[in-house]
Amino acid sequence: MPKLGMEPIRREALVKATIAEIGEHGTLGVTVSQIARRAGMSSALAHHYFGGKEQIFVAAMRYTMGVYAAEVRGALVMATGPAERVEAVVRASFSPRNFRADTVAAWLNFYVLAQVSDEARRLLDIYHRRIRSNLCHALRDPLGARAWPVAERVAALIDGVYLRQSLGHGTPDGDAAVEQVMGYARLELERAPT
Repeated sequence: MPKLGMEPIRREALVKATIAEIGEHGTLGVTVSQIARRAGMSSALAHHYFGGKEQIFVAAMRYTMGVYAAEVRGALVMATGPAERVEAVVRASFSPRNFRADTVAAWLNFYVLAQVSDEARRLLDIYHRRIRSNLCHALRDPLGARAWPVAERVAALIDGVYLRQSLGHGTPDGDAAVEQVMGYARLELERAPT
C-alpha cells in the first residue's frame, strides 16, 4: 500500500528531474525512463502520475512558471516607482533560481514544445501576457501610449538574452543580463516627457 502524501513529493521530484534532464541534454528528446531514474523511481510510476512525457514536460513548464511568478510578485512588492518596477520584473527573469543553465534550457525547450502542444502553447501565452502586463503597468505612467511597445521590446530582450545564453557555453551571468535589458528600459524612461 502506498504511503499517504507521497504523490505530491514524487510529482515534484519528477518535475525537478525533468528540468535537470532537459538542462543536461539540451533537448526534449529525453525519455521518461531517464527522468524517472534521475528522480529515483520507475518509469511506470512516472507514467502513473503524469500519463506520458508531454504531460511531464507541461508540469515542468508549470513549475518553472510558478517559480518565476513568485519571484516577480515578491520583487514587485518591494519596488517603488516605474523604473524599479520594470527592474523588478527583469531581475526576477535573471535571478539565480531562474537563470541557471538547466532552467534556461528548459525554457527554450518549452518554446519548442509549444509549437506542437496546445497545453504548452496556452501556458506560454499566459507567461507572455503576464510579463507584458507587468511591464506595461510599470511603464504606463511615464510613457503613456508608448508603454505597450516598450513593454513588448523589454520582454523580447529578455527572451533574446535567454536564447543567447542557451547557445553559449559559459555560466549564466544574471547581473550582466539585467544590465543589458535595463540599459534599453532606462533609455526609454529617460525619453519620457516630464
